[in-house]
Amino acid sequence: MTASTSSSVDLRKLVIGAGLLAGPANVIMQLARPGVGHGVVESTVDSGKATLHPIKRARTTLSYLAVATLGTDEERAAFRRGVNRSHAQVRSTESSPVPYNAFDVDLQLWVAACLYVGFQDVYRLFGAPVDEVTWERIYRESAVLGTTLQVPPERWPADLAAFQRYWNDSMDQVSIDDTVRRYLTDLIMLRHLPPPVRLALGRLSRFVTTGFLPGRFRDEMQLPWDERRQRRFDRLMSLLAVAVRLAPPVLREFPFNAYLVDLRWRIRTGRQLV
Repeated sequence: MTASTSSSVDLRKLVIGAGLLAGPANVIMQLARPGVGHGVVESTVDSGKATLHPIKRARTTLSYLAVATLGTDEERAAFRRGVNRSHAQVRSTESSPVPYNAFDVDLQLWVAACLYVGFQDVYRLFGAPVDEVTWERIYRESAVLGTTLQVPPERWPADLAAFQRYWNDSMDQVSIDDTVRRYLTDLIMLRHLPPPVRLALGRLSRFVTTGFLPGRFRDEMQLPWDERRQRRFDRLMSLLAVAVRLAPPVLREFPFNAYLVDLRWRIRTGRQLV
């Protein structure tokens, strides 16, 4: 397997395993576009549902993030083919409240944009400072978050200023209805997990998820927040940031690096990737 020429070590800066704490918030952001939200809630691909198969869903999502940021062009192409087979079954029906299609480039671009914002926020919390020139380079390389799906390279906004305009304009299309809100609330309260896990970690999961959410999405989810909660969240993240910055790279990148090893094994042995 040859190394990819489309990314450099800069993109690896974004890969911080502690960023998994922000994962549920990022899912909320993605599903805040009605086409994505109802596409997930109404999906008939049971094997990919987090509520039914949380471990498999986590493996697929983290493998995607791992191959997009750390993998080669060939590995990304292989993963894309696997995703396409699943996405081919995800489309709206006559009873759907909004039209959607998993191959809709606009929706895929939105998902990729949310992932970039999530990586950016996590890095600014836990990573070492970088200058604006480096951020621009990292941003351009982050186009792989979309092109590993079906987003053509030219659809990725050209620079950070263009991305910010795209992001601001996209807020007009953010809307979470009761159906999607119930699904997401169950998800962040860990109601799909065994009772001992749910009871022990459900409230913490909701607190951390709410802390990572931008205000607009917090409001759409009807999640309460105030200055006292913000101070608690900031203290928790500050403590975690110290641990992350002291960790060696192999631990800092875990579990993304482990999922990439697993993905390469699956490709080599001809096993299902998604």
